[in-house]
Amino acid sequence: MERKRLLSPDYKAGEALEKALSRDSSDIIKLIKDSGLRGRGGAGFPTGVKWELAANAPGDVKYVICNADEGEPGTFKDRVLLLEHIEKLVEGMVIAAHAIGATKGIIYLRAEYRWMLNTLVSEIDEMRSRGFLGKNILNKGIDFDIEFRLNAGAYVCGEETSLIESLEGKRGEPRNKPPYPVQCGYLESPTVINNVETFGYVPFIVTHGADEFKKYGTEKSSGTKLFSISGDCENPGVFELDLGTKVQELLDLVGARNAKAVQIGGAAGITIGEKDFDKPISYEGFPPGGSIIVFNRSRNMRHVLKNLMDFFVEESCGHCTPCREGNIKILDAVEKLDRGESLPDGYMQTLLELAEVMKISSKCGLGQCSANPFVYIYKNFREDL
Repeated sequence: MERKRLLSPDYKAGEALEKALSRDSSDIIKLIKDSGLRGRGGAGFPTGVKWELAANAPGDVKYVICNADEGEPGTFKDRVLLLEHIEKLVEGMVIAAHAIGATKGIIYLRAEYRWMLNTLVSEIDEMRSRGFLGKNILNKGIDFDIEFRLNAGAYVCGEETSLIESLEGKRGEPRNKPPYPVQCGYLESPTVINNVETFGYVPFIVTHGADEFKKYGTEKSSGTKLFSISGDCENPGVFELDLGTKVQELLDLVGARNAKAVQIGGAAGITIGEKDFDKPISYEGFPPGGSIIVFNRSRNMRHVLKNLMDFFVEESCGHCTPCREGNIKILDAVEKLDRGESLPDGYMQTLLELAEVMKISSKCGLGQCSANPFVYIYKNFREDL
């Protein structure tokens, strides 16, 4: 299986920046739209459309925020990008700032990544000294600078409006939408929030063009994607693969020869069995979240489910009743099964209906997706419950 490398070897610091800042902001937005780049944080919203909305939003001050709060269980790709490709991230943010008319940027860093902060600050200072950040970037008359902020450790702050609340010094809870951050975000200003990987692909697109980016992936899922692959496999790690790669190809790559289940997209993602291993990971297939966890045949999926629901009970901010109470109800049922107790007739169906209520009535992605482990494990591994 051929390995793709778009976040790569032939990158020259400042090349994409020089090209982008010499072009009109509307040209940059069109380029990103034409590339088909979609947010690599999980939701998959078209990046160029997001930038266009922020560019068109009224406001004297605009912000570009990089969501580096990599808190999804099993995900560690952004850590690699931050330590090995920080220049691409920064260039991507500067290009976004030029596109929307922003002068201020923030990298919102996961609390558990505090240990790398000094290294990252030094890298940013070096880029500033080379004229890639600050006043009059590359003598193009464009001002933009970046500061770091640390998350306090809450999983829910990976959600963009909770992240904004945290940045403003408030409790990390999701906001009502609309208005969306591109209209009214940080400090009530138009704000673009993309994750580390999304910004990381921007220099490639600017340097090589939209058509070159679209040579990778599928028609509706352009480019490559980084996957953090772990669990019961011989070669765990971070892999850059075409969107559209089949699950079985991925399992072969990491030496997962006895796979029973694969969790795609982290704790709030989907859990599939062998019958689905021949399907692709893409925006039109299985959602391409950054985390892939492999479980072999020795694993009891009830134990996996209990672990995941424990996590969501702990990490729910408690704002929405369906999420707060629904996660507890599901965990309580799983714990009863784990103790060998039986559930009332029809109770599993009641929990499935509860999961649907959580999905349609919770404010943010946490509550909307936190019942996914139960839904998919019940669907695909009912014999383990």
